[in-house]
Amino acid sequence: MFGTKNIYLDHSATTPVRPEVVDAMLPHWLEGWGNPSSIHQQGRSAQRALEAARRSVAKQLNARSKEIIFTGCGSESDNLALRGVMMAARAEGRGDHMITSCIEHKAILDTAKQLQDVYDFAVTILPVDEYGRVRLADVEQAIRPNTVLISIMAASNEVGTVQDIEAIGRLAHDHDILFHTDAVQAASSAAWDMQAQPIDLMSLAPHKFNGPKGVGILYKRDGVTLTPSMTGGGQENGLRPGTSNVAFAVGAAKALEIAQAEREARHSHYLELRDSMIERTLDAFGDDCILTGHPTDRLPFHVSIALRGLRGNDLLMHLDLAGISASSGSACSVGNPEPSAILQALGLGDEWTTGGLRFSFGCDNSLADVDAAIEALTKAVTNLKEITAKYQ
Repeated sequence: MFGTKNIYLDHSATTPVRPEVVDAMLPHWLEGWGNPSSIHQQGRSAQRALEAARRSVAKQLNARSKEIIFTGCGSESDNLALRGVMMAARAEGRGDHMITSCIEHKAILDTAKQLQDVYDFAVTILPVDEYGRVRLADVEQAIRPNTVLISIMAASNEVGTVQDIEAIGRLAHDHDILFHTDAVQAASSAAWDMQAQPIDLMSLAPHKFNGPKGVGILYKRDGVTLTPSMTGGGQENGLRPGTSNVAFAVGAAKALEIAQAEREARHSHYLELRDSMIERTLDAFGDDCILTGHPTDRLPFHVSIALRGLRGNDLLMHLDLAGISASSGSACSVGNPEPSAILQALGLGDEWTTGGLRFSFGCDNSLADVDAAIEALTKAVTNLKEITAKYQ
């Protein structure tokens, strides 16, 4: 397909769709293609499939089916959660302040900025420690009488650090504040129990766990009020208008079911690859390489490093030529030559913040892939240092 053997180590960006997921989706394009809002036989059949998918997702999260909203992507789920809560709170006179962190995905940070700059909401953006963790004391200090929402991601897409969302969520609830988490990166590596966990809203993106692109999931606890971001039809209980994408909802449900069923087996496999990659990378490059993010409280499939004085995008091109697919950070900002804002937030200096790399594993990767990646990365670093020295 790529003209050379490709080793894909960028599963934090997206994942291949499982054959079982494709098989589950196909009938809803070829046979059950009706509009689920229609009352005739084809429509009723599609509606049954849509609601079965909703029940399946709810089962995996130990939620109620009416608490599951299908959207177009994880970013839309984030947007609906933040904008929906804040607009509803203002309309009901409950407050106009929200809290988030500086390492959130742009779907959170850009939405928060728009809420502040365009709609005049108050927004507090918290710093993080050197590992990318949000400090609970900082969250508590930021709470105001008019705070209505705290949004902290479950795990960083760029540096892999896992946040203590249980403690943050409990703190939010102690102050009668809603808690949202962007769990797009963490969805397949954690067990979820919405009846027990202090989470009021949670965003998921099935393409991160071997499901299709073009569909997202928003969990919204029953009783939480949202103002819809879009208007139109009454689909998704009036919160997400537009003809329902039945096939993709079915695919999302099937992917989540598989991911949760295989979670423990995947976890041990990923840890072996992750820890081997971290140890060998740090050994190979010594003081010119650092691990970014927390050394242990990180996603099991995620390795993030920074190489001193090099550019991540230059390294990626060399890796790609060698048949290794990786990332220089968030897939949403690939190609951006500017220093990583996330690495800057961790307190890293200029010599590190353009040299970030991310390797993220899938269930088909092996230790042989780690070997190949280390070999390719070593050659890339050597070549780039030679080029730099030549033109200095």
